[in-house]
Amino acid sequence: MGWSLRLFLKALGVALGIALLFVLVHPLDLSTSPSRAAPATSALPNITPTATPYSLRVGLVAGHSGGDDPGATCPNGITEAQVNARIARHAARILESIGVKVDMLREFDPLLQGYQALALVSIHADSCQTSPDRSGFKLAVSDALQREGTRQQRARAQRLKECLKTWYQETTHLDFDPYTITRDMREYHAFKEVDPNTPAVIIEVGYLAGDYDLLVNRPAVPARGIALGILCFARTENILLPYPDDSLPTALPTP
Repeated sequence: MGWSLRLFLKALGVALGIALLFVLVHPLDLSTSPSRAAPATSALPNITPTATPYSLRVGLVAGHSGGDDPGATCPNGITEAQVNARIARHAARILESIGVKVDMLREFDPLLQGYQALALVSIHADSCQTSPDRSGFKLAVSDALQREGTRQQRARAQRLKECLKTWYQETTHLDFDPYTITRDMREYHAFKEVDPNTPAVIIEVGYLAGDYDLLVNRPAVPARGIALGILCFARTENILLPYPDDSLPTALPTP
């Protein structure tokens, strides 16, 4: 055997020995391949939808709709009922665009009796018959619930209220007015009608006097604030929605 062949076989033996040592130290993983690699982890928060049949259902009451009382009426004939209905429709379309089932309810809707949902928000507006610079929004939860409800029921109603307060103020830039919240708001009839496990809030979205342009000419803005408040509350209930970063579709629906 020539010296060159002996040198080749010796080199081959060394190479095989090194390869064997590498495999023993770093065993091959045959369980994955580039075509079966695990997908990148999602940026969504680690939360799980609640196991209730109505977890993605909310109710919106268009205040003074469906009855003989139009609510506040402005000198030009614009009524509170009209304003409330437009804002409620906008909010419903925004929520529905991200997969939330919305029940549009009238002021004294029979469906309010025992109504079950993630939340109920009743939308109202304040008077035209005040100073033209009177501005601000208000929120109230049930007085009776605060007295008689369970700790969990009270806490959920307060979370809904705080979420709406934060996001409505952030979106509309209106001030929260805690000083003119009336007994009628705190004893709102729907509070007594809905299922006690359905957190409910009434919102006065602004004054038709000082906030007329916002409420009448730009109803999508207050609607967005309400939708974001409900989305915030859904997150406190551990409900997974497609927009985890407090964003909503940028294209708002038309009236």
